[in-house]
Order: sequence, then structure tokens, then C-alpha cells
Amino acid sequence: MPRLRFLVRGVVQGVGFRPEVYRLALEAGLCGTVWNHAEGVTIEAQGPADALARFEQALRESMPLPARVEAVAAEAIPEVPAEVDFRILPSGPGGEGRAVVPPDLAVCPACAAEVATPGERRHRYPFTNCTRCGPRYTLIERLPYDRPHTAMKGFPLCPDCEREYRDPLDRRFHAQPVACPTCGPHLTLRSPAGTVLAEREEALQTAATALVEGAVVALKGLGGYQLLVDATSSEAVGRLRERKRREEKPLAVMFPDRASLELDCELSLAEAAWLEAPEAPILLLRRRAGGAVAPGVAPGNPRLGAFLPTTPLHRLLLGAVGRPLVCTSGNLSDEPMAYEDAEARARLGGLADLLLVHNRPIVRPVDDSVLRIDGDGPTLLRRARGFAPLAVPLALGGPCVLALGAHQKNTVALLKGGELIMSQHLGDLASLEGAGVQERTVTDLLDFFGARPERIACDLHPDYASTRLAEGLAKAWGVPLTRVQHHHAHGAACAAEHGLKGPVLALAWDGTGLGADGTLWGGEALRIDGAAFSRIGHLKPFPLPGGEVAAREPRRAACGLLWATQGPGEAPPSLAGAFSAGDWARFQTMATRGVNSPLTSSVGRLFDAVAALSGLRAKRGFEGQAAMTLEFAAGEQGEGTYPWDLQDGVADPAPLVAAVLADVAAGQPAGVIAARFHGALAELALAWAKRAGLPDVVLSGGCFQNARLTALVQATLGAAGFRVHRPRRFPANDGCISLGQAAVAAATPIGR
Repeated sequence: MPRLRFLVRGVVQGVGFRPEVYRLALEAGLCGTVWNHAEGVTIEAQGPADALARFEQALRESMPLPARVEAVAAEAIPEVPAEVDFRILPSGPGGEGRAVVPPDLAVCPACAAEVATPGERRHRYPFTNCTRCGPRYTLIERLPYDRPHTAMKGFPLCPDCEREYRDPLDRRFHAQPVACPTCGPHLTLRSPAGTVLAEREEALQTAATALVEGAVVALKGLGGYQLLVDATSSEAVGRLRERKRREEKPLAVMFPDRASLELDCELSLAEAAWLEAPEAPILLLRRRAGGAVAPGVAPGNPRLGAFLPTTPLHRLLLGAVGRPLVCTSGNLSDEPMAYEDAEARARLGGLADLLLVHNRPIVRPVDDSVLRIDGDGPTLLRRARGFAPLAVPLALGGPCVLALGAHQKNTVALLKGGELIMSQHLGDLASLEGAGVQERTVTDLLDFFGARPERIACDLHPDYASTRLAEGLAKAWGVPLTRVQHHHAHGAACAAEHGLKGPVLALAWDGTGLGADGTLWGGEALRIDGAAFSRIGHLKPFPLPGGEVAAREPRRAACGLLWATQGPGEAPPSLAGAFSAGDWARFQTMATRGVNSPLTSSVGRLFDAVAALSGLRAKRGFEGQAAMTLEFAAGEQGEGTYPWDLQDGVADPAPLVAAVLADVAAGQPAGVIAARFHGALAELALAWAKRAGLPDVVLSGGCFQNARLTALVQATLGAAGFRVHRPRRFPANDGCISLGQAAVAAATPIGR
């Protein structure tokens, strides 16, 4: 009888793939073997030709989630005459480390039912999992993915779990985190000083009672510590904000179940599907009026970051509390999330009243992913749990590249063999802790995927922690270092995601990034062709009095914009209350003399300035707040527009500023001004697209997280016949920069 060997690559380890192969082989009457190794999974199957054909078709088309088959290579091999059964073999090393490391997945319905059912062996056990759910990336130490190579190696299996683990027809067959109350991790409730207050079920119930009474609880979750409070209590939310130093930035809310979520949020069919998907991201949903969630959770925001419990522990805790909980990263603002126990006690002891912890180590931090459903589909805003570090096939040839990403919203990317492996969202690198997490992530990716980079890529900015790390690695390994301009990387990332090879127009609009001329770019129309780019158009630069401080104070951006477009003068009435005595004159003087007033072409700072001029926001509490305020103010207003003075691709906003001031003076509502401003940007995008004359336009940069702006630009360009592409699987913000750097470096000729 014929015998075939299949090499299967994709998400095929730690997701119940081998038991499914075993079941398919038994149904087809085949004999043979299946085993894991560092390249993926190898199957040898023997039997009638028609049975082998059905088996191969099922491999390619019918494997259940969360498995994901990306490639199947089949070859004929000699028959084994004495073989009569099908066996699952132990894992072997093999290959070049190309297997995809499985991401962490939310609890599956079968495990959730076990936890909820009295009499089941795992009734109310917070660490229940199987091959289709539970921790993966957060506990893997090295490949192949077997229990001795994970954080579960310190929990020997009891006889009952051992029996499940060894049974090929059990859904826990070789589920590496498998555990039960007898042999697995358990809960402990501690005081901020570390004193043990309760264990196991008592710990959970005591924490739930404290949450109902208004306490802040630090929870050791799947990929790090989270801070929890009662989302329906304004006092509790205010207490958390004060301690976390997060005055206004929206907080995510975890709801006990879908029914309670729908009392506070509108939910479409597409959103519901993502809400209950294995990735279980935070979804940005439209809020309902009169919901139970306190207004202070997301002040002034028509959307709420909402999700369902992702682990049995979260389910049990939410069930005991019986109300939605704020669930936010365990850190102070701008710090990385705490994930090691000693570190968490040191960093969170002053923030939390209690710490609900467990004794399963977290190998690496992984935050929650964030996703929004727009009119034309999903948009990933933060790529983390559930998505990272999945490999994404991209049509990018060239050398193996390690890209170190941006300074904020950092990710690290590895390009190898036509696949892009992007790390989880790592956050900002301004702190030593943040830089340390990035270094460990680089080591992880290289070790997991057996990679030896032939080129390193980083940002142009010389002072970023990522740049310094890239320089050190390139020197240590003796490989070329490619420095990629920030907005070139933005455009290249979106082009690579959509497989665009030829020249494209990239509209890269964001806060700021170091430009090729030494100024701060951020409102760019770039012609991108692989490793090369040229500036087709840009916003006319204006000064930012105070430099980086201006990013936190829209009033300064407004002052600099007025100085650049109307010359020195008095503050307009809409800004009069935004400046103390002498501030306006001081900022104007700084701009005139060029003292600590760098020039920028940033659309993000233009958003800030218009928000201040229209009276909406003179200072901000978090990044992007002024722009968000302007987006939300536009609401359902008519589109309208403001004029530009466009000369040789340079967009002078002087006419726009004059029109904004005239509308303010005429008493036009801020919403009308906001809508007209968005319309003006769409018209500018069209003017630049016509100037470039390229059929494909890619949108990237933090400004395109703005749903109204993105939809308006897409519609305007699409109506004019342009093919418009925007980020989907990767964020539009700086989370995509590592992808763009990798794409540019891969296309860069040797010696450059």
C-alpha cells in the first residue's frame, strides 16, 4: 500500500493538532506515525490511495481552530509492511526552528463548562485548560513545545491528569499546561507587604468581596499582573486612576458575560464573533446611554474597551463579583506591565489593596490585544495576546532580518523564510524596565525560531533604546545595520501587509518621527519603492515651543501654528484662557528665536492645534487625547472642508487656520469645525494622490486610528479611482514600525 510523508507547518503545536491527526487516521483506516519537531509536525500515513487522498484533503482544509495549517508538503516514501496501527511519537528536535509558537488563547467552551459544573473534577478550578485553550506563549521556555520546556515543569501530573495526557482521544492529550486541583497551580491572596491572607477558593472569595467594597486588587493573570476595580463605582475608578497616575485615559472593562456587556455596549454580529473568539481581544464598542459602567472609566468617549473573561480565573472572579470590573495593566502609566512576583510586589504594593496571585510562573509578559470593527472589517490596534507571536506569510524575500521597531508602542519583528514573526506589544522603551523587556524578547524570538539575523534594522533616531540595542547587536554579530526613516517604515509596513511590490503612495500621518532632513516629520506623502522613498508632499513645518512638552500641551502646538501662519501677535479669544500671564509671549519669543522650538510637519500636532483653537482641549491627559476629542466632536456632522495653500506638494495650512478662527469667531459649534477639519485632510490626501499619480495608496501612522478620518480618506480616494489599502492585521500606529523596518532592510541591496 502507498505511504506518504507530510511535513505540516503553521500553528500546529499545543493546539490539539496531533490528536486530531490521530482521529482522522483512525477514521480513514490508516496506519503510521505523527510527531512534533522544531519545524512543525511530520506525519507518515499508509493505506489505500483513496483514504490517503481524503486524509490529505482534511489536513489542508478541515483542521479545527485554533490549529492553523499554513503549508503541507507531501512526498511518497517506502511502505512499512509490518505496521498495523497509528501512533503518536515523542517530539524530536529536527528542522531549523521554523515552527510557529502558539499564542495564548481564551478558555474554550468545553473547559468553561467543566469549571461551572458541580461534580466535575475541575469544578471551580481556575487553571483549567486543554489543547484548544489556555496559556502557551506566556509559559514556553524553549521548543519543541513539551511540558519539561515550560513553566509547568514544576507541577508533576497526578494519575488522573497523566491518563488524560496520554490518551490520544482525549482533548487534553499532550496539553502541556494540563493540571487539576490535585497537581496544579493554586491561588493565594496576599497583602501588599506579602503576608498570606487566604488560599485557593477562600482567596478568590475574599478578593471578590474586597472588589465589591471598592478595593483595588492586583491579579496575576495569564500574561502579567492586572489592576481590578468595580467598574460601576465612580469612587473605586477614581481611586485607581489616582494611584495609577492615569487621569483620563480610557480603561478597559471586563464583563461577566455577554448579556451584561450588552447592557452597556452595542454589539454587532461581527463584534460578537470576535468577542467570543479564541483570541478574545478587547473590542472598542459603542456605549449605550444609561449603562452601569461609571462615566469615569472612559470620560467623553463614545466607545468602551470591553471584553469577556479570558481565563477560568477571570470567569470565577467576575462570577463572584457579579458586575463588570475595570481590568487594566498592572503598572504605573508609561511603565511596562509587571509579570514577575517579586517585581509585582515591589511595584504594585502601593497601588493595590490586595494581590490575588498564583504559583505558576509567567515566562514573558503579554498584554491584551485591542481590536475595532469598522465599516469594512476588523482593525487591529494592539497586537498581543491571541495574535503574537504568530508567523504571517509575506511576499518578502531577501536575508533574515531582525527589526527593533519604534520607541513607543514597540514591537520586535523577525523576517525569516518569507514569514514575518512579530512580537507582542511591548509598550514604551523610555524606562530601563521597558528596554529590558525588549532585549529579552529579542532573545526569545531568535531562540524559538532558530534565527541568525543577516541584517539588523532600526529607526533613524540615534537616542532611542531600540537604536542603541540594534547598534550593539550589529557590532556583536558583525552584520549590516539598516537605519530606516520612521515614516518610510510606516508606509512599507502597510505595503508589505498587502503584498504591494511596485511603487506606492504612502500617506504616513502621525505624531512625530525624525525626518531625513533632521526635522520632525509626521504629515507625509511618500513615494515608496522597496528600499527607496521620496517625499511627494508634506505639511509645511511649524514650530513646537517647548519641544517634547508641546506633545502634551495642544496650546503650544496652536501657538506655534499661529506664529507660522499669521506671524507674531496676540492670542485669539479661543486661546485666551489657556495661557497664564506671560506664557503666550514667552512661547512666541521661543518660536521667533528658534529656541527649543523644533520644526514639525506633523498631522498629529496639527490635530492638537486645531483642538486647542476650537476650544476643545488646551492640554491633554494622555497621548492622542486632543485628536480623539476632535474626532468625537465631529460626530454625525456634515463633512464640509477647509482650504489649503498647496505649492509643489507642500501644504500650507494658513488658509485652514484663518477659516478655523473665523468659524470660532462666528460661534460655529466645535463639532462643525471638527468635521470641516477632517474633510480638509481628506481633500489634502486626494491632492497628494493626484500629484503622485500612483494607483495604490497606503495609509499608516497613528492618525489613521481615527475611524472618521480613515473612512473619509478611503471614500474620497476610492471615488477618484485609487486603490486604498490600510492596516488590518498590524496596527496603524508605531506597533507596525518593526514590520516596515524589516521590509525595507530586506529590500536594501548588500553593502548599503
